Amino acid sequence: MQQRTVKAHPQDELAARLRLLQEVSGRGVRALARDTGLSSSSLSRYLAGRTVPPWPAVIALCRLVKRDPRPLRPLWERASNPLPAPPKASRLVQSAPQPAGAPRPPRNDLPRDVPDFTGRAGELAAVLDAVDRNRVVAVDGMAGVGKSCLAVHAAHRLAADYPDAQLYVDLHGFTEGREPLDPGAALRSLLGALDVPSERVPQEGTEQLAACWRSELARRRAVVVLDNAAGAEQVRPLLPGAGPSVALITSRNRLVGLDEVPPVSLDVLSPEEGAELLARASGDPRGADGRLAREPESAAEVLRLCGRLPLALRLAAARLRHRPGWTVGILVERMADGVPEFDAAFGAAFAMSVRQLNHDQRRLFRLLGLLPGSSFDVHVVAALAAVPPRRAFALLEDLLDAHLVEQPATSRYRLHDLVRAHARAAGAQADTAAERDRALARVLDYYVHAAAAADAALPFLSRSRTPTACEPPAALPRFADKHAAMDWYRTEYTNLIAAFETAVATGADTHACELPRFMRAYFARRCGTTHLNALFEQSLAAAHRLGDPRQLAEAHSDLGFARYNAGRLPEAGAAYEAAAPLLSQVGDDRSEAELIMRQGYLAWDQGQVAEPLDAFRRAGTLYAAAGCPMGAAHATAYEAWAMLQLGHREEAARLAREALEIRHPDAAWPPTLTARITLGVAVAEQSPDEAVAHLEQALASSREDGHRNNEAWCLNCLGVALRQMGRHEEALARHREAFALLDELFEEHWRIRFLHAYAETCRAAGLPAESLRLHREALELAPRLGHRHAEALAHEGLAAALEATDPAAAAEHRAAGEALRRAHAPAGTGGGPAAPASAGPA
Repeated sequence: MQQRTVKAHPQDELAARLRLLQEVSGRGVRALARDTGLSSSSLSRYLAGRTVPPWPAVIALCRLVKRDPRPLRPLWERASNPLPAPPKASRLVQSAPQPAGAPRPPRNDLPRDVPDFTGRAGELAAVLDAVDRNRVVAVDGMAGVGKSCLAVHAAHRLAADYPDAQLYVDLHGFTEGREPLDPGAALRSLLGALDVPSERVPQEGTEQLAACWRSELARRRAVVVLDNAAGAEQVRPLLPGAGPSVALITSRNRLVGLDEVPPVSLDVLSPEEGAELLARASGDPRGADGRLAREPESAAEVLRLCGRLPLALRLAAARLRHRPGWTVGILVERMADGVPEFDAAFGAAFAMSVRQLNHDQRRLFRLLGLLPGSSFDVHVVAALAAVPPRRAFALLEDLLDAHLVEQPATSRYRLHDLVRAHARAAGAQADTAAERDRALARVLDYYVHAAAAADAALPFLSRSRTPTACEPPAALPRFADKHAAMDWYRTEYTNLIAAFETAVATGADTHACELPRFMRAYFARRCGTTHLNALFEQSLAAAHRLGDPRQLAEAHSDLGFARYNAGRLPEAGAAYEAAAPLLSQVGDDRSEAELIMRQGYLAWDQGQVAEPLDAFRRAGTLYAAAGCPMGAAHATAYEAWAMLQLGHREEAARLAREALEIRHPDAAWPPTLTARITLGVAVAEQSPDEAVAHLEQALASSREDGHRNNEAWCLNCLGVALRQMGRHEEALARHREAFALLDELFEEHWRIRFLHAYAETCRAAGLPAESLRLHREALELAPRLGHRHAEALAHEGLAAALEATDPAAAAEHRAAGEALRRAHAPAGTGGGPAAPASAGPA
């Protein structure tokens, strides 16, 4: 019997040729994929003949084994575009009937690819890579972010590699006025697009239709865009099965039910991409002649108002394009006033996203629009919605999957500006004013109590009294140590300030009084004095409205201390005078001790001697009566510091050691910084090694604490101690480090505390000109700040510096210093402590 020769299919023949290239390479599939830059799954399909590789893949395989790919081109073209098989007696059915005449061109339903497609290079690469590796990809993102645009653009890019069909179907998952398209109806539409004869299309059952669809795709190379999917269940029957065809899905929801489908999530455009899209979509000419280039600030404001959302940018660009007489500034004004088509477009888009939510999810979404600040966490959301944190987390994750909430970092969430506006508008319609007010009050309660908890976790001398602002929330963050508390302050800083501003604006006076009070330690370490003064000014106004003596006394005291730290000494004194009688009326020993300590700092800087010493001693007694041993240690340390300034080194050392022996029951509390620094300077001449050890420990503690002012103080005092040891170059280096830190803080009133010590070190090191310059700077600055102690030191320093060259001038300065000092004895130490927002260094 004569054998019949069967000619191999071009795709099988090409695969055989590729397997020969693999044999020549001597590599396994994974190694070959790695060295050619292909995915191993795709390469396996190429070698098995299940998929025709793109021509660049063939080139990569040939180049690896140093073979010319050109002889394979005709075979690759026949494999990529096979001719219809001739009819033959077999049970196989042709994939498409062949009518007489020219063959019917393949179906292409893809929408138009936008000519100004901008940016998204990384996302496009991720989509194409996912298609290559998995044949299916899901693009998700919020309304208006450009999901459909990206999917269609990618499909056009893929069209040449999938020549049998390019199909598109809108599943209407989020179309206003329409229910999501039934999977059965979608399958019938897709099968019809492939010209599948009606007799081969099952009449009933989604599963049968899906099987028919997969069978038809298996024998074709098609790309299918499944746009606007409502969820995984709607789209699962539409996915291709075996064969080379690919599908691109878009949805506002994360399709977490499709475990096997890789997601590509879209965010808003980058600032550069947003600016480029605005220019291209508006038809604005490139270069300096364009309206956007002539008005860069207005163009930036358009980007901000649009939130860099592509849909919003295209709407704004369209108004510019159709109004050539408009400037960009006019567009900004119109957008700020509200543009009807903007409101309609986004209202409809976001409303469709919200419609899919259940009752609890919709309620939380509306409430989120009330949150002050930017990002938020589960705890504040639990307080906002009055639900347990576990339930709040579940609801947030639901909103995250619906792309109504974003997650910029682990455990942090946020709303896009346009989504926030929609949430607020929806809340105003659906929730009563009383419901919204109660929710906002719960948020303000939360921030006061959370800030108090963070403040309590800091091992600094801060107020122990619990907040009185309403009821504490059901759950608060837990702070394992001071680092966790400071991290929380850093993360929540903008939200805390926004909560304070909201409290002021809504008349929540108790919250406005207490919130800044629990942020003082953080402000002392991370923020400038200007902002703290502004907060306490508003707190004082709120306290006046409340009329509560305790709130009013503490507000006056806190404002006074903010004034003191800003170098506004007379105003600080006035605030302390207003606080004193109120605190006596309240009868709070600890608060009164804190005020007396603050009055002592001020009196010392103003040139007093007896008054501050008495203040520190009285404060120590009150702290002890209040059961606050660290407060007593703090007061003793400042008494030691004052004695050191007066030249009583032995007494200063004794008191400092006494303060250091008082330890907090919690080992995390460090010894008082003031006592350690005082002891270091006091024993510098007699015990240099001990002195350096104390000062280096104080410096390390300040740096670990993050208190820049205290760090500068430690450096300056270390310079003083090194000068007393005769180590002048080392001393100068430490002073210079201190002043470099002060320069970074941009608050010149801190310099007055350190200028005298630096000047004296310069004089001892043989730098008379520099010493004179520093003393004169101090003499110019001190009277302006009302710092009489520093003014007296400046006169005494100038007298010593000028003694040899200008005795008359030296005598004048000496007399001026004596007049200012009154009973003060000359001092030669390292300037005053940087009394921080928790009543001095702890």
